[in-house]
Amino acid sequence: MEYNNLMKNRVKRIEGQLRGVLRMMEENQDCSDIVTQLSAARTAIDRTIGVVVSSNIVECVKNADHVDNTEDIVKEAVQLLVKSR
Repeated sequence: MEYNNLMKNRVKRIEGQLRGVLRMMEENQDCSDIVTQLSAARTAIDRTIGVVVSSNIVECVKNADHVDNTEDIVKEAVQLLVKSR
């Protein structure tokens, strides 16, 4: 699977969020502010997982040889989503 710039940019934004959280910790900022930022990063990660898995499903279904294979592809995608939780 090829990861497009949209996906990569999402990860770069998350990386920036986490750097910001680390800076906040180093500055001994308020716990609730840090938790808020960590929660936002977690949400961004969850959404990025969804984008990656859904893109993978689309790509795999387009390349599927027949309908039986499609069912396996969907099951695998669901397993990936469950694993991410």
